[in-house]
Amino acid sequence: LNNYVLSSLTRKRQYIGKAWYQKQIEIPKKWEGKSLMLNLERVLWKSTVFVNGEEVGSRESLIGNHQYELSNLKAGENTISILIDNSDFYPDINVIGDRYPVKVNQEMAHAYTNHTQIKWNGILGDISIRPVSQKIFKSVEVYPDTKTGILNIEVATDSSTSKPISVEVLDSEGASVFSESISEYSEEENKIQFQFSVEGALEEWDEFNPQLYTVQVGTEEKKITKTFGYRSLSHDGGELTLNDHRIFLRGNLECVIFPLTGRPPMQKEEWLDLYQKAKAYGLNHFRFHSWCPPEAAFAAADEIGMYLQVELPHWSLKVGEDEKTWQFLESEADKIIADYGHHPSFLFMSMGNELEGNFDLLNNLVSELKEKDTRHLYATTSFSFQQPVGTRPEPEDEFFVTQWTDKGWIRGQGVFNEYSPNFETDYTANSRNIEVPLISHEIGQYSVYPDINEIEDYTGVLKPSNFIAVKEDLEKKNLLSLAPDFTKASGKLAAMLYKEEIERALKTPSFDGFQLLQLQDFPGQGTALVGLLNAFWESKGAISAEEFSKFNSPLVPLARFEKAIYKSGEQFKAELEVANFYKELKDQELVASLTNNKGEVIAEEKLENVALSIGNNTALGTLEVSVNVDAAEEWELKIKVAGTKFENSWPVWVYPEEIIKPESNVYVTASFAEADQLLKQGEKVLLNPALDDLNGVEGRFVPVFWSPVHFPDQPGTMGLLIDNEHKALENFPTQEYTQWQWWDLCKQSKSIILDDISVKPIVRVIDNFVTNHSMGNLFEVKVGEGKLLFSSIDILSNLQNRPAAQQLHNSLIQYMNSDEFNPQQEVNFEDLQKVTKK
Repeated sequence: LNNYVLSSLTRKRQYIGKAWYQKQIEIPKKWEGKSLMLNLERVLWKSTVFVNGEEVGSRESLIGNHQYELSNLKAGENTISILIDNSDFYPDINVIGDRYPVKVNQEMAHAYTNHTQIKWNGILGDISIRPVSQKIFKSVEVYPDTKTGILNIEVATDSSTSKPISVEVLDSEGASVFSESISEYSEEENKIQFQFSVEGALEEWDEFNPQLYTVQVGTEEKKITKTFGYRSLSHDGGELTLNDHRIFLRGNLECVIFPLTGRPPMQKEEWLDLYQKAKAYGLNHFRFHSWCPPEAAFAAADEIGMYLQVELPHWSLKVGEDEKTWQFLESEADKIIADYGHHPSFLFMSMGNELEGNFDLLNNLVSELKEKDTRHLYATTSFSFQQPVGTRPEPEDEFFVTQWTDKGWIRGQGVFNEYSPNFETDYTANSRNIEVPLISHEIGQYSVYPDINEIEDYTGVLKPSNFIAVKEDLEKKNLLSLAPDFTKASGKLAAMLYKEEIERALKTPSFDGFQLLQLQDFPGQGTALVGLLNAFWESKGAISAEEFSKFNSPLVPLARFEKAIYKSGEQFKAELEVANFYKELKDQELVASLTNNKGEVIAEEKLENVALSIGNNTALGTLEVSVNVDAAEEWELKIKVAGTKFENSWPVWVYPEEIIKPESNVYVTASFAEADQLLKQGEKVLLNPALDDLNGVEGRFVPVFWSPVHFPDQPGTMGLLIDNEHKALENFPTQEYTQWQWWDLCKQSKSIILDDISVKPIVRVIDNFVTNHSMGNLFEVKVGEGKLLFSSIDILSNLQNRPAAQQLHNSLIQYMNSDEFNPQQEVNFEDLQKVTKK
């Protein structure tokens, strides 16, 4: 498939350059001679304003409003002309770099790219002209300190006043909760500062209680107001605390992905809808990747209790090389804290994404911002590949977002394919030396097969040419009917990996959160369909919000146990714990149980009078049982906090010890030549060639990373699609999709390309959506008078130390020993031999 077509959604129309917008307006007589303010809420990205043909000035900002003071409007009809130029002005804003292998004219900062929001041209949100009121008070800011119960209020003035100033705090219903009149005050550099004790009078703002207040400051004639939340943020001792309580960020990226409009929503209701969907999945945090959202996003987050991280429009590998760019970014940084700094939801600010270059400049900028506004925590970058920046915090960093430290990975992407499944591990060994709050960067990125049914949803400005190309390719290859199954099966695998990744973070005492990339699809940068939801925030059917929130919520029961598979005679032991970032809970009952596939309880443990403090509650107890089974089963480990909604569960597979022997009329061989002779004699043959003798794709457990378009040189499969109702797997418990018991089997396999062999695999391998081969590693066929079961999974070697391979071997042999083994599909042996290197 064409990589350019697959690189992103396609704009139906595009215009890059200068565009003129003009309107005739009527100015009332009462406004004549007054100073008027023209407000353009969001522009991409340079505006120049003309009034009656005369230029007023120009503004540049990707993150905030463009304002113009107009003084030459006359009563009656006036012509306002606005020139918008959405060209790329600054070379340092968008740099591709050698680290990114696919070069498709891709601008990287998400504030300006067709890979996320499109490069729209024009003005969004509020477009208005209002009189500039002659007021004494210019602005008011509130700096709460919940630890001391103090409100620090700073008022900027346009002119001095000798009158008493009243300060009143109103709740969200408009009722007064605090008021005071001040007759004596000092004014320095057009600023007046007040300090009030409000201990016990205000409720603290957080995700569980997003209480908002309005401060009203002024005289009887002139007043100014500002909304705020009573909250204070800290990183004392390397722990992230809000209102002196530890919090844990369950985060998601927001990359300006709005495929119907191609631009960010400007209404609070639209953001509330998005945040409500995120909260249903247990999220409490959004990171705005290399952009800053509009006012409506902050207002909605304030109201619903969502923690936000904003960033400069900056994703560069050459920070500081262009002086004009740096001046622009410094101005944008000041504008972010001036325009949005009062919002309680605005917790974090980073100078950009994965930055490389001059970190002296970045540290200096962070230092300046910390002096200007203490209500947020700041970081020089959200991760960096530059060494040693990416492995440890910078001197000015107040939080640290990374994929790894100098000790190793703190995310699963570099781990889950290399190490056999275990559920004891966390990231403590690689994170304990970090002395500021630690957040794992862009975790997940497990690609899910495109949902072809999504095509019809694109009714806006973007066309899903990438999805259409995949659909047409599947039609040519007669695989289109399998597309929904590919989406579901790859999605189930991704959901399972996300679960373990999130739980490892929750188990790590030195962790302060994670940021998913991401819960929803990223249909740019190579069609990165990494979401369990599509780009419209709709479920792909892989996992429900209720299921996801069981392991992604303020309180999560957790278990540490050695592995996914146990053989009869072994001991299963789970250590029980709870990650609690909800509230302190006393006298709780924790119930852990192990049940078999018939619902029978194998073992149960009840822990009473459990005190769950904020943070990691470890070593609460154990659930232990001896495994003694005659047949393979899937068990379920479940832990529940009795009387609450908080519960969590894990599958465990148990297998008998014995190895089943083939009957006298069943032959097992690794040799094509021997299999050919036996089949000609009408025998039943299990052919399991050595992997080195086979053509195909190297076996892999985890799916494609990010995108097979953006990173084409990676192993390119997307999990298994399993016919779990087939009698061959009757004694190998499995769902239709990849689970942990398939890890060794996937790793010790070759994925065979079956484009030219007409077979329906029992175990199909889902190819990536660029190549779309028909692939498999277990199938049965009739060859002449003989019957063949073919496996490109190694089920012959070292079975004593490979329990899943032993049990799959047993299940296949039991099937072939029975009368059920009667393949219907016929294949010539010469066609089969095409899969071998010999």
